[in-house]
Amino acid sequence: MSENLLPQNINGVHIHFVGIKGTGMAALVEILFSRGAIITGSDVPEVFYTDEILNRLHLKALPFSKENITDKIEYVIYSSAYSLEKNPDLIAAKEKGVPCMLYTQALGCVSEAAYSCAVCGVHGKTTTTGLCGTIMQELNLPSQILAGSIISSFGNTCTLTTPSFEKTQQHIFIAETCEYQRHFMSFCPQKIILTSVESDHQDYYPTYEDILNAFVDFICRLPKGGTLIYCADDKGAVEAATKAFEKRPDIKKIAYGENAPSSEYKLTIGNVENERRFFEVSGVGKFEIDMPGIHLVRNSNAAIALASELLKDFGKDVNEYYERMAVGLKRFRGGKRRSEIIGKAKNSLGKSILFMDDYGHHPTAIKTTLAGYKEFYPNRKLIVDFMSHTYSRTQSLLEEFASSFDSADLVILHKVYASARENIADAKITDETLFEHTKKYHKNVFYYKEILDAKDFAISCLEEKLEDKYSDGYLFVTMGAGDNWKIGDALLKHFSNGDK
Repeated sequence: MSENLLPQNINGVHIHFVGIKGTGMAALVEILFSRGAIITGSDVPEVFYTDEILNRLHLKALPFSKENITDKIEYVIYSSAYSLEKNPDLIAAKEKGVPCMLYTQALGCVSEAAYSCAVCGVHGKTTTTGLCGTIMQELNLPSQILAGSIISSFGNTCTLTTPSFEKTQQHIFIAETCEYQRHFMSFCPQKIILTSVESDHQDYYPTYEDILNAFVDFICRLPKGGTLIYCADDKGAVEAATKAFEKRPDIKKIAYGENAPSSEYKLTIGNVENERRFFEVSGVGKFEIDMPGIHLVRNSNAAIALASELLKDFGKDVNEYYERMAVGLKRFRGGKRRSEIIGKAKNSLGKSILFMDDYGHHPTAIKTTLAGYKEFYPNRKLIVDFMSHTYSRTQSLLEEFASSFDSADLVILHKVYASARENIADAKITDETLFEHTKKYHKNVFYYKEILDAKDFAISCLEEKLEDKYSDGYLFVTMGAGDNWKIGDALLKHFSNGDK
């Protein structure tokens, strides 16, 4: 935690954000703006989807400049993408003695002033946080929620404030927290949802034990009697929960998932009917969700468990709120780049094409997400355009990546989308390595180094005469943490007669 703590009452406090267009930064802007802070900020001129959020608040990102740091500014919050030694805003703030803190430190300050709940895990953080907020919106509990992306049921923004929230009273704060570089260690949780733990961010966590220990240390930040809600179906989450409980037996440990005991939040997964998944949570009731994938059901299970525990803590009867939780769950439609339907069109033969975009960039996420699509859309031919993110991750999990596309009918791959924090010269793989390995597992895989170089090929694939088993047409998915979503947009425009 930074020694330059934000005051609990920030009404009228002037805060300047450096890198204000970042997803987490824009979300924190919304939270602090809603509590009465005066906000200014700076960033690069490129337009991002967060500009829409800032515009709604009548905020405009200024170009980076030492002139931005006026005598009225009391605190500066900055993105980890910018350096105190190089950014002109931050240099000026230091010279003027204005307290500066990282986004994660500021988020920790906000969490310290509330009854805070953290959502963490290698997979599913954003979606689970979005589900929590969508359910909480239906409950009579004062709360604010911060997700790592735009959530459609939040009103196409990153944050949600429930109707019963008031600035002056004790409230619940639910936030997505990030494990990278142990950023979540600034957060002060009363409750934690842990979705999953496995090897990732190999540039910072070279071994599985490294990332496992980070999650264990975060769990141990819970106060005496604090609650860990963990996925009993995830081996890493179970291991982290077990290790944390050995260190901190005073923590309340609650499981969810198919392998959870029936006395906790045991999940029973039902059928898919008419693009709708049915399931049941022990002790709570039966639910349905209009989103594909077993992972979405587990994330829903986690959100239901947290909502139920919060209701109990605030003296409410869970049974009286079951129907409201079910209504909230049915309202959920995902988040930006999380199984996001970007449009529908038809090819020249009149066959339907559903275009979807997803942020999945880890082998486990790819495999489970594609399996969910295949189950949800069994009569569509599934074409996946994937761009791997970071050389270190691709190199460390090469065979896992290569074997993760078995649910796809056709796969298109591109060059690796490198991270600014890695040295490509150190990589032991090339842009084509994943393609060469994927061919061992999949008979229908193609490689185009540049994204839009694949456009004509993709058009020809989407114009082919389909077999009878694909009676509903095509599902074209762009997947990854890179910018290959551009080909999905280009194809949607083409088949919507935009460039024919």
